Amino acid sequence: MKTFKYLLFVLTFLNGSVLFAQYTEVINSNRPGMSRSAFSVGTNVLQFEVGPNYINEERIPLPRNEVSGFNIDFSARYGLFFEQLELNIEGNYQNDTRTNFSSFTTEEKRSNFRYLTVGAKYLVYDPYKNAENNKPNLYSWKANHRFSWKSLIPAVAVYVGANYDSPDNPYTAPGIEGFSPKVMIATQNNFNGGWVFVMNLIKDRIGTEQSDFSYILTLTHSFSPQWVIFGETQGIQSDFYADNLLRFGGAYLWNKNFQLDTAVTFNTKDTPSVLNLTLGASYRFDFHRDKEIDNGNSAEDELERKLRGKGSKKKKKRKKDIDTTKTKKTKRKRKDEDFDN
Repeated sequence: MKTFKYLLFVLTFLNGSVLFAQYTEVINSNRPGMSRSAFSVGTNVLQFEVGPNYINEERIPLPRNEVSGFNIDFSARYGLFFEQLELNIEGNYQNDTRTNFSSFTTEEKRSNFRYLTVGAKYLVYDPYKNAENNKPNLYSWKANHRFSWKSLIPAVAVYVGANYDSPDNPYTAPGIEGFSPKVMIATQNNFNGGWVFVMNLIKDRIGTEQSDFSYILTLTHSFSPQWVIFGETQGIQSDFYADNLLRFGGAYLWNKNFQLDTAVTFNTKDTPSVLNLTLGASYRFDFHRDKEIDNGNSAEDELERKLRGKGSKKKKKRKKDIDTTKTKKTKRKRKDEDFDN
């Protein structure tokens, strides 16, 4: 029964039917890709996502140099007040060695935050809300994999945040320091068969000498309740840095609150060439309560209650049928006795 419930949770999540608005019974992580889901983690859910990366960058045209080291992506997400609202803090800290090749070789040790951002995301449109016909059909594989035109309408969220850059940061343009705005539009399409498409349009460090525009397109596919694979493309454009990155990887759902993931990132140019390898994890502390029911039970407790209730009804029905059968037998016996007399 427990295995069946987890399967039901995953199927419901992957087919885009949100049982309790933003909240899902299994963890909803942004990892291992760099895109951000349109949906929040749900009210009273605290979620941590982290992933160390091995990095290797090599610039072949002059001035020739090589960067080797590691960085770590991290984020903390919390659902507050409304199911649609999520507060988060995210960043990337890097530590590397930059080797410059010229008439003689020099090495430069570097470390700092590539970015550190505090922000809020709000879902402004949810096409899956209260959509009963989006629930998975547990008896028909074909019905769950049939294309639905409604799935072309995406969920849409907006994000507003603030970056903080420390002075003399080696990973930003000269003179960039202090706070700067960041805005994003995130869309998400949940297709039948476990396919999810996410698009992010981002304007970063607005009003500075490094005002980046970037887009991220991510396609995810779940081919079992535990395993997910994804492909992603990320474009970055600014006067300071421009690139087109490709990213592939997968994730494993250890349990409903814990996910492991891995990914590889690379590009197709040599100014510089990029190769990143990452291993990551996501974990949530689930304190969610269903506001519609508002009886102090968590969503999982409420489902347990419903399942127990169904079982209790079946037992009562069987008992009633048995009592009815006994009553009929007793009446029949009395009639037979009356006839004999």
